[in-house]
Amino acid sequence: MSALRRTLGLLAIPALALATALPVATAAHADTTPSSTIRPDAAAGGWLARQLVDGDHFESVFNGTAYADQGLTIDAVLAFAASRSADEAAARATAWLAKPEILSGYLGDGTTEAYAGATAKLLLAVEVRGANPTNFGGIDLPARLRSLQTTEGRFSDRSQWGDYSNAFGQSLALIALHRTPGDAPTAAVDFLANSQCADGGFPVSFGQPTCAGDPDATALAVQALAATGRTAKANTGLDWLAAHQNADGGFAAAGATTSNANTTGLATQALLTGGRFGTGLKGWGRLVKFQQGCSADPAVRGAVAYDATGFNAAGGTRATAQAVLGLAGTPLSALSAAGARPDSPTLACPAPATH
Repeated sequence: MSALRRTLGLLAIPALALATALPVATAAHADTTPSSTIRPDAAAGGWLARQLVDGDHFESVFNGTAYADQGLTIDAVLAFAASRSADEAAARATAWLAKPEILSGYLGDGTTEAYAGATAKLLLAVEVRGANPTNFGGIDLPARLRSLQTTEGRFSDRSQWGDYSNAFGQSLALIALHRTPGDAPTAAVDFLANSQCADGGFPVSFGQPTCAGDPDATALAVQALAATGRTAKANTGLDWLAAHQNADGGFAAAGATTSNANTTGLATQALLTGGRFGTGLKGWGRLVKFQQGCSADPAVRGAVAYDATGFNAAGGTRATAQAVLGLAGTPLSALSAAGARPDSPTLACPAPATH
C-alpha cells in the first residue's frame, strides 16, 4: 500500500445521560421545517448505512480507480454505534474488515509492514462491536499495537514507506488500549501529554520546530487524556477548543476559517463529553444545520454536508460519519454497539401538500 493511501485511510477518521438532553427531530436545514421525531444522529446513521458498497464497506476513488477504504468503513462502524442504529449494516462491515486480504491491506503484514494508527483505529472498532480483539481475522490486535510502541512511548509505523504515525493514531491507541486488560501504557500517555503546545492545543505531527495546535488532533487527544486520567491536560485542551470555536458554533480545520462538519463533529464530541455543554451545544446546533432535512432530495435526507456550501456526494459519507460522533455526544472510551437498533432509520417526512 502506498504512503498516500495509508495516510488518507487513517485520517478518514469515537449515549450518556446527555443524549436525553439533546433535542430530537431537527434533522433539517435552517430554512426547513422539522418534521420527524428521529434523532439527528440516528437519521445520519441510517443514511450512511444505505451508502455502503455491496452493503458492507466503503470505497474511495483515486485517479479514476476505486479502492476499498477500510478507514472510512471503520468510521461508519463507529458512527453506527454512536447513533445506536444500523446494527445489521455494522455487523456486515465488521465481517468485511475481518477478511485477511482487507486486514493486510490496511494493517500491513505485521512483519516488514505494520501501521500503528490503522491498528489502533481497527482495535477500537472491534472493541466497540464487542468482537474478540485478540483474534480478529486471526490477528491479536492489542499485542500488535503494543509491539509498535517505542521506548519513548510513541506508537510508530514499521514500514518501507517511512513513519507516518501522528497524534491521531497515538490518541486512538490510548483510548483503545485503555479498554483492554492492562490499560494504556504510562509511557504512551506521557508521550501524548508532553506533546501539548504551550497554548493548550495538540499538533498533528510530533517533533516539529514550532508546536501548532490542530482542532481535530486536539479533540482526539482530549478524549484520550481524559480517559487515561490526565484531567488537567484534557481540560487545557478543551479550553483551547472553546477559544477556537467559530461564531456560527462550528470549527474549522487547521489553517482554514470556515466551519466544516468533520472537525465540528470531533470537537463537539470532545466538548460535550468533557462537560463543556455551552460550547458543545453550539457545535451540535451547527452540525444540525449541516444536515439534510425534509426539503432535500429524498436520497440525501439525513446526510450531513461538509460545509455550508451544500451537500456534495464526494465528501458526504466522510462528513456524515464524523458528524455523527458530535451529534450523539458519546465518548470513544465508552462507545458500544450494544442495544443498537438493527435497521437503518429514515426521516419520516410528510407527503407534499396537494392543491
